[in-house]
Parts: sequence; C-alpha cells; structure tokens
Amino acid sequence: MRPALRHLRPVCVRRSRLRLNLHLNLHRACATAALALLMPTARAQEAVDIDRSAGLPPETPADIAEGALSGRPVSTLTDALRYAYWTSPALLAQRSSTQSSAWGVAQARAAYGPKLDYALTYGWTRDRFEIAKGVFLGRSGWTSTATAVLTQPLFSFGRSFANERGARAQAAYQQAVMQSAEQQALLDAADAFVGLRRTRTAVAIAADNLAALTRELTDNRARLAAHEVTATDIQQVETRVELGRVQLLAAQRDAGTAEAAFLRMIGTRPGDLAPPPPLQLPVADLEEAYAYAETHNPLIHAAQERERASRASVEAARAERRPRVDFQGTAALLPYSAGFSNYSDTLRQTEIKGVVTLSGPLFDSGERAARVHAAQAANDADWRLMDATLRENRAALAGAWNDWQAQTAAIDTLAKAVASAQNAYDGAVLQERAGMFTTLDVLQLARELLQARSAYNDGVAGAYLAKVQVLAALGALDAAWLLPDGPRRDAQGDAWRVAGKADVPLVTDAVRALDGLVEGSAPPRSARDPAMRTLTPAAELSRGVD
Repeated sequence: MRPALRHLRPVCVRRSRLRLNLHLNLHRACATAALALLMPTARAQEAVDIDRSAGLPPETPADIAEGALSGRPVSTLTDALRYAYWTSPALLAQRSSTQSSAWGVAQARAAYGPKLDYALTYGWTRDRFEIAKGVFLGRSGWTSTATAVLTQPLFSFGRSFANERGARAQAAYQQAVMQSAEQQALLDAADAFVGLRRTRTAVAIAADNLAALTRELTDNRARLAAHEVTATDIQQVETRVELGRVQLLAAQRDAGTAEAAFLRMIGTRPGDLAPPPPLQLPVADLEEAYAYAETHNPLIHAAQERERASRASVEAARAERRPRVDFQGTAALLPYSAGFSNYSDTLRQTEIKGVVTLSGPLFDSGERAARVHAAQAANDADWRLMDATLRENRAALAGAWNDWQAQTAAIDTLAKAVASAQNAYDGAVLQERAGMFTTLDVLQLARELLQARSAYNDGVAGAYLAKVQVLAALGALDAAWLLPDGPRRDAQGDAWRVAGKADVPLVTDAVRALDGLVEGSAPPRSARDPAMRTLTPAAELSRGVD
C-alpha cells in the first residue's frame, strides 16, 4: 500500500505545475486512489469490530474472539480451555447473573443515602359554597403546584445494615455459583477434548482390526485354493470381517458425535489434537484433599454464603420490630390559600418544612414474630444443607480419587496386555501358515487384540479425566490453576467496584456505621454434622499376585 502511495505522489507534483485546475483534479484523484486502497481494510476492520461487539464481551482476548468468529481449529487442550473460559454461553450467562447480584449490593447501600422526589400538578377545580339558605357561591379556576420531598434515613436500628449484609451474601453466593459454572465449563471442555481423542483413536483401532481381518480373509482364500483350509474357515473369517466393518462404522459414528460435542463445549472446530499436558494436583494425599476442598470448592462456598444470606434475613426480620428515625424535608410552591385566591395562580405561596420522625410498630397480632420464626427455620435448613454439601463433596472427592488411582494403575497393566496380545496374534498368524494354529484360533486372538487395544485407549482417556474430576472436586479446576499465564476475569474486583456505585460521600458511611452498631458481626458458621470428624481413607489397590 505505501509504495503505491509514494508512486502516486510524484505524479501529482509534476502535474501540478501545468495549471491550477489540473492540479486540483489530480489531487482529488490521488486522494480517491489512496482512499480506495485503504477502504477494504477499514471496512473489514469495522466489520470485525461490529461482530465482536455483537457476540462476545469486550474483555475477551483478541485471539479468542477472532478464532471463534472464523472457526479456527483448536489443537491443544490449553487453547480448548481458553475458548471454553471466554466463549461458553452458559458461563457468560452466569457471569451476567453474578453482575446483577453485585448491583443488588449497590441497591441495598442506597438505603443509607437521601432520596429526592418531585411532583408537578396542573388542574382545574370547581366548588360551590352555600353562603345563605338557598344561596350558592361558585368558584372555579386552573391552578398549578410544584413540590420537592427530601427523605434521609437517620437510624433504622439495623434494617438497612441487615439488608446490605443479605445482599452481599447473595452476591457472594452467585459468585460461588459462577466459579462452579467456570469449573464445569472447563471440565466439559477437557472431557470433550479427551473424548474426541479417544474416539479418533478408536476409529484407527477399528480400521486396523478390519485391515487385519481382511488380510486373514485373503490368505485363507489362497489357502482354500491350495486345499489347506475348508469353506467353513472362509465363512468364519468373512463373518468377522463384516462385524469388523460394523465396528468401524460405529467408531466413526462416535467420532462424529464427539466432534459435535467438541464444538458445543469449546466453541470452535477441532484440529489435529495433541496429547493433553500432564496435570498437577495441589495436594499429596486424600486427607490433604479433604482439607483443601473445604476452603476451595465453590459448591461448599455457595452453601456457606446461602446460610449467611438466610441469617441476614433473620436479622432483617428482627429489625422490623424496632423503631426507626427519618428526616423529611418538603419545599412547595402553591396557590395562595387565603380566601378564594386558591382558584388561580395570580397569588402564590411557598412552603418549606423539615420533620424528624420516630416511628415503629406497636401491635401487629404476632405477624412480625412469625416472620422471625420463619426466617430462623429457613436459616436452620440452610445450615443443615452446609453439612449435606460437605458430605457430598467428601464422597465425590473420595470416589474421584479412587477412580483416578485405579485407572492410572491399570494403564501399565493394559499396556502389557496390548503388547502380549499383539505378540500372540503375530505368532499365531505365522503358526497358522505352518499348520499349528487353526483359523478360529487366529480370529480369537485378533478379537483379544482388539479388546486389549480398546481397553488401553479407554483407560488412558479415563485416567486423565478421572484426574480432572479430582481437580473439580477439590475446587482447583479453575483458570488460575490450569491457565496461570493467561488473562482472567477479576470477578471480585468488579463486584467491589459495583458495590459503591450508589454511595453518597460521607452520608453513606456515617449512616451505615451508626446502623451497624445494632447488628454487630456475623462470623461464618462451622459444620454441625458429627460425621465430619470421620474421614474415608483411600481405597487399597492391588494388582494381585504376579
């Protein structure tokens, strides 16, 4: 582009020496040519920006947005996890829900500050006054009023503070749910990646099996011509060949289904998938895993924050039984009300009034007490659900840990089985030609080789996914652990910035500090389940006697 512009410039300069009109025409032509060179790039860039703004959030990395728009193939698990982290629709929806809960904190804090409302009226009034028996005097006219009302809570005796505490707990609950959704998105991406590799390998195994059976059929047909085998042997091999074709079709079907799942979970097409990198665990044994999960698993955090939210509801219900102090100021512009002058705007009067009100309930037939008891029962239920969540997490963690240990230990055994089955099959093929093995023996060994290779393929994928499940149960299957060098969303920072959007300087902090004197602190509650003291040990695994 730039060489073309440099070429156009000397032409314009030489022609400008002839005449002014020609100079202007050529100048316009140069500008038009340069604009034509730049226009496709500008339009393309504008289209990309429009597409990006219409599809993905603005904080999405540029390479992820461009790759998702163009359908760029993914070849590594790291890239697959990045695509899932930034483009999963379910995860993006959950992040928006979390932002909505964060704005709930701002709404709760707005209760500490002043509120200013206005009212403007313009209307017609007609009255009749009986000034004597049977004598009426009528008055009518159009009038207008303007009123502004300023309301400032001074001391709500814990109402506003309890509502803010509940809003913060609800926002923290949604944030924990979002972290769980992030881990689920990464888990689904890893499962889709490893699952597609497994199904593609299964296609190759089925194709190898069919090729081996086809060679066996060709050899047996040649031996039939030499009267070394019977037609029954040929029919046995033909049966296995047709079954091998069915197995290949089923493997290809599974691979196609896995590719569709890959696009669904990751958001772009798969390429030639590289082996996934080894995973590291933040713990050394199952006992450490139990302790780690209690402080890192987002589902446990969600249960704890839900209990805090319902506990704040108890505080809010109790606060409704207390008085409150509010200030209300009113400024009004009204028609002059003396005599009959309030039927026109000819004469006006202004009114400014300030009132401090102490209000509170006296008798409500037990309604507020019933609300307190209902909130306490709901809070007790959430407290019990904390215990249930801990039990479920420990059971899931122990199951995932044992599964990972068993499948990892089985990989070496399956590898030996594959090697033995391959050697047995190769030897049987040679011995068949020497007349020491029958066709049925070779077919049986071919089936065992197929089973051993398929089991090894499933075992390798299963062991990797079992370790991913361990990370998920620990609460470590997040971008901070799996993608430490990549960009991440600062959900806590966003929530902190949003929380103070409705604050009024000095007023909010002062009123909040006074309101918080009634409620005090709300420390986290520990589990009440006595079974929490009992830990399930890891399963004892043994390969048996060699």
